[in-house]
Amino acid sequence: MEETPNSGKRKLPDDDSQKIPGEASVANPASSPKRQSVSRTCVHEVAVPKDYTSSKNESVYGTLEDPSYNGKMAKSYLFELDPFQSIAVACLERNESVLVSAHTSAGKTAVAEYAIAMSFREKQRVIYTSPLKALSNQKYRELSQEFSDVGLMTGDVTLSPNASCLVMTTEILRGMLYRGSEVIKEVAWVIFDEIHYMKDRERGVVWEESIIFLPPAIKMVFLSATMSNATQFAEWICNLHKQPCHVVYTDFRPTPLQHYVFPMGGTGLYLVVDENEQFKEGNFVKLQETFTKQRSNAYGNRSGGGKASGRIAKGGTASSGSDIYKIVKMIMERKFQPVIVFSFSRRECEQHAMSMSKLDFNTQEERDVVEQVFRNAVLCLSEEDRSLPAIELMLPLLQRGIAVHHSGLLPIIKELVELLFQEGLVKALFATETFAMGLNMPAKTVVFTSVRKWDGDSHRHIGSGEYIQMSGRAGRRGKDDRGICIIMIDEKMEMNVLKDMVLGKPAPLVSTFRLSYYSILNLMSRSEGQFTAEHVIKNSFHQFQYEKALPDMGERISKLEREVALLDSSGEADLAEYHKLGLEIAQLEKKMMSEITRPERALYFLVPGRLVKVRDGGTDWGWGVVVNVVKKPPPGVGSLPPALAASRTTYIVDTLLHCSPELNENGSRSKPCPPRPGEKGEMHVVPVPLPLISGLSSIRIAIPPDLRPAEARQTVLLAVQELGKRYPQGLPKLNPIKDMGIDDPEFISLAHEIEDLEQKLLAHPLHKSGQSDQQYKWFQSKADMNHEIQQLKSKMRDSQLQKFRNELKNRSRVLKMLGHIDADGVVQLKGRAACLIDTGDELLVTELMFNGTFNDLDHHQVAALASCFIPGDKSQEQIHLRTELAKPLQQLQDNARRIAEIQRECKLDINVDEYVESTVRPFLMDVIYCWSKGATFAEVIEMTDIFEGSIIRHARRLDEFLNQLRDAAHAVGEADLEKKFEAGSESLRRGIMFANSLYL
Repeated sequence: MEETPNSGKRKLPDDDSQKIPGEASVANPASSPKRQSVSRTCVHEVAVPKDYTSSKNESVYGTLEDPSYNGKMAKSYLFELDPFQSIAVACLERNESVLVSAHTSAGKTAVAEYAIAMSFREKQRVIYTSPLKALSNQKYRELSQEFSDVGLMTGDVTLSPNASCLVMTTEILRGMLYRGSEVIKEVAWVIFDEIHYMKDRERGVVWEESIIFLPPAIKMVFLSATMSNATQFAEWICNLHKQPCHVVYTDFRPTPLQHYVFPMGGTGLYLVVDENEQFKEGNFVKLQETFTKQRSNAYGNRSGGGKASGRIAKGGTASSGSDIYKIVKMIMERKFQPVIVFSFSRRECEQHAMSMSKLDFNTQEERDVVEQVFRNAVLCLSEEDRSLPAIELMLPLLQRGIAVHHSGLLPIIKELVELLFQEGLVKALFATETFAMGLNMPAKTVVFTSVRKWDGDSHRHIGSGEYIQMSGRAGRRGKDDRGICIIMIDEKMEMNVLKDMVLGKPAPLVSTFRLSYYSILNLMSRSEGQFTAEHVIKNSFHQFQYEKALPDMGERISKLEREVALLDSSGEADLAEYHKLGLEIAQLEKKMMSEITRPERALYFLVPGRLVKVRDGGTDWGWGVVVNVVKKPPPGVGSLPPALAASRTTYIVDTLLHCSPELNENGSRSKPCPPRPGEKGEMHVVPVPLPLISGLSSIRIAIPPDLRPAEARQTVLLAVQELGKRYPQGLPKLNPIKDMGIDDPEFISLAHEIEDLEQKLLAHPLHKSGQSDQQYKWFQSKADMNHEIQQLKSKMRDSQLQKFRNELKNRSRVLKMLGHIDADGVVQLKGRAACLIDTGDELLVTELMFNGTFNDLDHHQVAALASCFIPGDKSQEQIHLRTELAKPLQQLQDNARRIAEIQRECKLDINVDEYVESTVRPFLMDVIYCWSKGATFAEVIEMTDIFEGSIIRHARRLDEFLNQLRDAAHAVGEADLEKKFEAGSESLRRGIMFANSLYL
């Protein structure tokens, strides 16, 4: 790598604020050295293809290493451009792609606007893509105010599709590229906003494919939050399109931030990081001391709040509400508003806002303006919809300058809140983290109600990237000397955890590339053949990152091998034998437990008070206490034969378990987790699926009749802990043969086998000497190192390319078995239909189209059944479907099961039950059916516990899906189905569900 300072500029010291983290020399010869230059507040680098020479006039455009533009500007600004904006504009004028990586609110939009102005100047077209429809609507409004010729395409709205500047979602762009749209031939620039969305597990691949398919003549502008591997991304673009790609990176904040911590239950604010990014260790120590004093009191308060019947209630706790009130009141008194209060739960946002009833931020004049704006906004709704509680309850709140913003709100209310916030009429906004994306809507102060969030897998501390994104909303440029961040914490926090969160470097952008049937079929059906699935795999960011990592892997292997060579090997054979015995016993016990926990055997013993051991994958919960057993029938049970219904019934064991105190911090019934080491936990009733029971004790204890009080649950915890001390070798278990009466010969043989192995383990010299633990740890660390060496070697040996090739081969076999392609890989009628469907599962829905399932249904049932394909919020309520929906749902589930089994047969790693559950989502079938038949919105929202805004988003995605199905039916000549999908779509498109966006 060659680093060249800006000509004529002094290169500043390479401190963290001027240097891109994670720089690496270029492994792939196709892209050459990067050339780097540093300015006061930003880093500029450029990845250049090998043997590339620039023909630009240096007196006008500068050089590749030091771009600077001295010609006539395509657009003038009312402010002086920051260094990063000037350099980015110079790169654009050179007609070269650029990635701008900067903090929220830094001013990346100015660069995008310049690219649009340039396109207008050159009479070319430009596309602006954003990850979400709501963001596309906002961006359309913003750009329409700046430029006249702007259009919008989001799947459910199309405005001025022939405009010179088109704003669209990334999915629409990918679809245009797949279908070879004529529009693309006229486009000079594509702007990818929020490119860091590429790491999204579900949708990240859409960005990757769009970038791969773009013609090399088109230049790109990438706008991103700060990321630590921006250079690597630019190298991929350079390698892929054989064109230079610049990186302009800045972590400079125009308005510095001060970070305070507020200990819950306490009174003071502690400055932990000042505006010069200095960590205040003295203040941190004082903060920790408040927890030592507060702990017992705060713990008592927190355990008791917001619980019902020993279960977790949806709301936040009482004590956190009053803490929030204290903070917001203090902000109001000190004139630190506007403030954004971030919560990681939508219900919590609403509860916090409602608890502010005594606060009023607005003057009478402002209240009148809010009312006028509100009345004008809801004019587009019918009289009936205007009286919905979700709308009526919002006005008094908004008039006091307080508002809520999350994805479950009615879209019209969400947009109204954004507009009022931008106008300074909302002073305290309670929002989820989605508000930190997209448009620049800064505040003076930002409050975090928690630093832990549920991410779908576990409760974890928020990462530095997430903290940077949200805290970046604090501090309004030109209005505030500094922004204020207040972090609320309810427990002692490690100093390094807080430091990493507030001062840590942003996360790298990591590819989430995957192969979908939609992509494979579209690539197979492209006539020109220049893009194949193989081409996409080879050129993916995923493959590029893998190849870049190879030299690092080699170094790591050498280091580990040196460390293993230094370890003493004496006694290793004994240790290996001891370790093997332990593993064999564990495997056999797992097999035994799967027999013991069969409902017909276990249910008799799962009585209240029984101690049971719970293990969920790698999470060992230890011993808990049975409270109740609940029978859970499968969805659509009404239409199943009794024997089949019984075979699919599952059992949930409500168990008192020792949980981390953050069990319900995000206000939803999320997956809890056991306490971390040294953490004082709480007992909670957790629904445990029967197969997760990994041990039944012969001991039963008495449990209090009312488990709502925290004290009652705590007595059970003490009793379990006392039993642990009394039986240090482990609690006595039920003997499956003597106590449970299991007399199956195979089972008895299994029990004897375990007994024999346990005797061998107890007689082993290591066990007798008492040294097993110490030596085992040593052996384990050596085994871990050897395992890592093997994994790294295997990773280096197995090219990712080969893995994807194998997956492609297996997926192609699935497509052949289902009749989408023939033996030669030629796309058939069914495949032509699936090519047009990317909103729902394309294999499953085409199966229903071709096997006649839709033919027997009217268009209301079709809309309801199609709603099962749309991902969205889960309902916590038991689903009871009317007969006209239960049978189609059963057919859908049976087809999903069959497709999953075919995929498994073709060697794809698929869990059949998980596939059915994730693909078939019947939570809004009833709601959609009744809405389609003419029910009012007020009636349908009473039918479910799902948020109103989520229902509307679901209905709009369903409308898009039905339109795709209509197009698919048209493409394969199914005229009756085409009419049915059309009618289903028409039946949805009315009222508040499809009210116009305030931005349009």
